[in-house]
Amino acid sequence: MVAIVGSLAIIIGAVYLLAIITDSFFIISLDQISRKLNLSDEVAGASLMAMGSSAPELAIALIALFSEGGAHSDVGVGAIVGSAVFNILVITGVSAVVANGLHIHMFAVRRDTAYYLLSIAYLAFIFSDGQVVLWEAIIGLVAYAIYVIMLAVWKAPEEPEEERERKVAEAEPYPAQTDNLFRKMEAAIVRVIKMITGAPNENYVWTFFVAIVFIIILSYILVEATLVFSAGIGIPPVIVALTLLAAGTSAPDLISSIEVAKEGRGGMAVANAIGSDIFDVFIGLGFPWVVAIVLLSESSIIIDVGDLWVSIGILVATTLVLYVFLHTKRELSRNEGIILLLLYAAFAIYTIVAGAGAPPPIH
Repeated sequence: MVAIVGSLAIIIGAVYLLAIITDSFFIISLDQISRKLNLSDEVAGASLMAMGSSAPELAIALIALFSEGGAHSDVGVGAIVGSAVFNILVITGVSAVVANGLHIHMFAVRRDTAYYLLSIAYLAFIFSDGQVVLWEAIIGLVAYAIYVIMLAVWKAPEEPEEERERKVAEAEPYPAQTDNLFRKMEAAIVRVIKMITGAPNENYVWTFFVAIVFIIILSYILVEATLVFSAGIGIPPVIVALTLLAAGTSAPDLISSIEVAKEGRGGMAVANAIGSDIFDVFIGLGFPWVVAIVLLSESSIIIDVGDLWVSIGILVATTLVLYVFLHTKRELSRNEGIILLLLYAAFAIYTIVAGAGAPPPIH
């Protein structure tokens, strides 16, 4: 019982720190970098912001591959697949709720959704034989490079400034923050980290890299705590990765999408969710696989995909549901956002209940 409570407390604490680092440092540095590069909302959301905010998933996939000789490689895969479901349902759903609906460019939605479905097909291809070889992993890296190039040359029409201002005016503001214990703790943590980074909006490049280091360290802690927690409650680590760990590591994506959604940039919020999923599949899995195969001189990486096939089907289904919602009136309404959140609740309950009946993890 002590191990269960302690590991859960560590997971919650690590997620809380991830949220602070993302909100107070990471988003600021990313926004400054995207401004310097003069990126559009969709390109910034689906590339730079996605690459940065998906760092926890990438770090977890790497750590899991090398943990105990690769015995927990499915934890990294589970975190990424679960994160993909979380991004599609929770990030877009919450963004729609807090911003009173998201207005988007269908051009960007069609482009990113089509490529995301391609990434799911790639994942299913990898899962088909339960192993990945070097050339299959490299395909993922190449596919993401093509996606970034496509973003640069195949852009959505720029939105008029007056239209953006109208959306900001329509978005409901957040309730005022109270000066409670958690806010005081957050302020204290921010002050400590600023001693390393300096002013984030001025030292944005340095802040970006410092934030990445913190994210990697916290991701390592999350992996270890997840293994202890799953052993304590007697379910496979991949189930915890699909739910608790996936939701925790998606905190940076959730926070950044909410920030831009309440500013009236709904297209960027949706692009961040879908772009993060594309990055997670092609780079978050492809890069660790390449590193592991090369460094370990292995011919292939074995993946236990038994608990993941259902999630692949759910990924396709939820992506199509989101596309239909976005296609109607070119927006995601508050009510549609609530439906997406309820769908995620159903997914989480099903995954946990199904995992509870699975054989206990072997150590």
